[in-house]
Amino acid sequence: MEIDLIFKIAAVGIIISILNQVLVRSGREEQATMTTLAGLVVVLMLVVEKIADLFQLVKELFHF
Repeated sequence: MEIDLIFKIAAVGIIISILNQVLVRSGREEQATMTTLAGLVVVLMLVVEKIADLFQLVKELFHF
């Protein structure tokens, strides 16, 4: 398993949480929510890419 993926997800989480706190304290709750959702989408894209690679590997392994 690639450790880089875990570091990327952690970095996105830290950046999004800091941005969320700054936006909430400045009274922009809607933008904070949108920032959190954008971070979630970025992380999901990273994970879905790795899952697609896994399915491709299984497909090649069993010659489907």
